[in-house]
Amino acid sequence: MRAWVSVLVWVVVTPFAAWAVLRVSGVEPPWPWAPVVAYTPYAAVVAGAGLLLAAALKRRAAAMVALAATVALGCTVLPRSFADGQATAGGGRDARTLRVLAVNLLVGAADAADLTALVGRLRPDVLALQELTPAGLDRLEAAGLRKALPHAVTRPKQGAGGSAVYARHALVAGTTLEFGGFRQVRAVLAHPSGARVEVVSVHPCALRLRSRQPCWRAGLKALPRASGPLRVLAGDFNATLDHALVRELLAGGYRDAADATGHGFTATWPQRGWGPPLPGVAIDHVLADARMRVREFGVHALRGTDHRPVFAVLALP
Repeated sequence: MRAWVSVLVWVVVTPFAAWAVLRVSGVEPPWPWAPVVAYTPYAAVVAGAGLLLAAALKRRAAAMVALAATVALGCTVLPRSFADGQATAGGGRDARTLRVLAVNLLVGAADAADLTALVGRLRPDVLALQELTPAGLDRLEAAGLRKALPHAVTRPKQGAGGSAVYARHALVAGTTLEFGGFRQVRAVLAHPSGARVEVVSVHPCALRLRSRQPCWRAGLKALPRASGPLRVLAGDFNATLDHALVRELLAGGYRDAADATGHGFTATWPQRGWGPPLPGVAIDHVLADARMRVREFGVHALRGTDHRPVFAVLALP
């Protein structure tokens, strides 16, 4: 009986010990690790439960391994719940404020009137859209989106590959990034303060199939690093802060708005009532050039889509 208890404890502890080693080392094995690593915050909790189980059953070696795994995973995820002290209550508008909203439209199906109302409430300077179809674009235009955001660079497409950037101020279109049929619009915003900010509507391939992993990697690797002009990357990254490619972007000079404001655990997909019955993960982001201060971040509801829109208020340098 004692042998079976030991086996049970090790069966619980070992997978999360391996998870901790992979996550901390930065090694990313082949499929299916890429989609699985998104659930690292949940793995940290389960690793802690394994520690309690091993300690309760007095399996010292297993308890030590579980403790190491719990500490390692905890150290990678817990900082996301603490703000960096730069956020300000209200996140109001001033001469050097940039308000950014990003929305995945679920193949153009998001409620156009609801999105237009959300834009009216949040008053973004920039709106980054993903999964924009020609029909979805027509519905947004008919709902009056251009009245609030008269400037736009749109690259709609049938299916999930279209995207756009709408803005309150003048835009200059950049070179669209496209991998695996997924378009990521780039546009330079002429801010009233005189600053010029490049905005990218981010949407690499989804990781639903192993065959899509190469275009997912290519889409993320193609995103411009934070050097030279000010940049904001906003949208559906199909990746969390536990993916090495996102951490490379952060190391290259970006800051995640959710992480900076202590909201790094707030899930953006799937929105309640939409999508598969999976635990929520934070795959929609606003990454701001580290020269900007993140003043506010929020996640909102929108009818007709499986993603929750993300909103950030940034202060230009």
